[in-house]
Amino acid sequence: MRHYLELFQKTVRDFWEMEGLSNYGGKTYTNCEIAEQTEKLRMLFSLLGISKGDKIALCGKNSAEWAIAFLAVTSYHAVAVPILNDFTPDNVLSLVGHSDSVLLFADKRLLSQIDCSSLPGLKSVIDFDGFNPLYVKGEDLYAPFTKAPMEFNRIYPEGMLPENFVLEAGPADELAVINYTSGTTGSPKGIMLSYGNISSNIEYGHSRIPNSPADNAISMLPLAHMYGLVIEFLYTYLGGCHLFFLGKTPSPKLLMKALSDIRPYIIVTVPLVMEKIFKNNIMPLLEKPLMKFVTSILIVRKFVYKKLRNRLMNAFGGKVRVMIMGGAAISRPVERLMHKAGFPYTVGFGMTECAPLVSYEDWDKFMVGSCGKIVGNMEIRVDSENPRRVVGELQVRGANVMSGYYKNPEATEAAFTDDGWLRTGDLGIVDREGNIFIKGRSKCMILSSSGQNIYPEEIETKLNNIPSVAESIVVERNKRLVALISLQVDDERDDDSEQKLADLSEEIKNAVNKMLPNYSKIAKIEIKKEGFEHTPKHSIKRYLYR
Repeated sequence: MRHYLELFQKTVRDFWEMEGLSNYGGKTYTNCEIAEQTEKLRMLFSLLGISKGDKIALCGKNSAEWAIAFLAVTSYHAVAVPILNDFTPDNVLSLVGHSDSVLLFADKRLLSQIDCSSLPGLKSVIDFDGFNPLYVKGEDLYAPFTKAPMEFNRIYPEGMLPENFVLEAGPADELAVINYTSGTTGSPKGIMLSYGNISSNIEYGHSRIPNSPADNAISMLPLAHMYGLVIEFLYTYLGGCHLFFLGKTPSPKLLMKALSDIRPYIIVTVPLVMEKIFKNNIMPLLEKPLMKFVTSILIVRKFVYKKLRNRLMNAFGGKVRVMIMGGAAISRPVERLMHKAGFPYTVGFGMTECAPLVSYEDWDKFMVGSCGKIVGNMEIRVDSENPRRVVGELQVRGANVMSGYYKNPEATEAAFTDDGWLRTGDLGIVDREGNIFIKGRSKCMILSSSGQNIYPEEIETKLNNIPSVAESIVVERNKRLVALISLQVDDERDDDSEQKLADLSEEIKNAVNKMLPNYSKIAKIEIKKEGFEHTPKHSIKRYLYR
């Protein structure tokens, strides 16, 4: 397995003058410029007194600057702590503290909402725009920001040459990333991933879907999630591709324009994006009476679907070799239509704890309804007496699997079986050919339609802190989050008319949504006048309210 820092060094040297990273509609960096900016940041880290193994957090929208900062952090052998830009400022502050981060890359918007002085271990906040200091702990820490570029110019008066860009790979089991899948302030789960975990994923990607400098790629998933970080960014860029960052999650209209302009060879997305495109642009056309009649004729149907495939391929830029979807279940009608049209899509299965790949299959061998087969360097088993027929928990082990949760030994112990297999929390079966079929989740976690992890307990804690709420549970219905609540006894609330309860529900919904990121906002509040049924331990019987 080749260390990904070796790949980074080789990519930069081999394609020195070529464009590597771009903000769509904005600045472009050649590999030479990426190398120089990486080197300047590593000099800055040294002057700031950052040591190997120190934690450096990154919180911002997707951008070439975010990517460069990450490459600088990990090639310096500090530990990168990507934090989702959608987390609330309090969540960000909490995770910066929990991770023991000594530096934070962010933007001015975030800095205006947090009190950096509350984190005694934080030395500085660095702006992604220009890599200038937004905050320093002491006046003496301003000097390195001026000295680092001067030192670079002293060492490389004519600029760097390819042979000047030298990286030390280090051991595969060295900690590279702590990734938080939740913004909780209780017992955060910071997933510890090594250089080996990341390198294994990249190696598998290059072996199954080779790429080259002739290819363009596009980044639209959050870089603070492992699919966005490892698959959209590192796998594509370290194959020599020119990678474009869209910034925030695009609307279908903006996405289609970007695809037409960039013409990527691969699209990694969540089903929601494709479902919107198909349901808005394709399915209404096929539902027309004439089209229904035409597609009922076998010979004509094949022609129609071929034309449909060509239309879709052209709409996506005309160069897409594969589209990978994951993070949530895809709508069966949409999947059937894509399969009939011969669209080059496949559905993968991953989790942050595996950095992120668990399963994949090439689109032309992919079995509809499955999520592929176990990836290289990994094994899978089903905790069931008959793994091919009887559903059980899917468990995995191998080169992609995390070492554990940062400063959370209890959660780490619970995540693994006694014989060392990672519990995925997903229920499924594996057929004779190795195709994996997920049937449900064994945990309470909800996957949003955009692939975000949602932990109901976090939302319920916030709901239960609202004075009028006694108890609550959060469930998913028709891909929307619904909060069921019981109200506190209130002798002064003598009007329980339907209108008053409706007004109160709206007040509660607005109050809790102000505390939540967009992907986990509540769509509806239902008041349970009769309250909830409880177990002997006084827990709500959740299964009664799904």
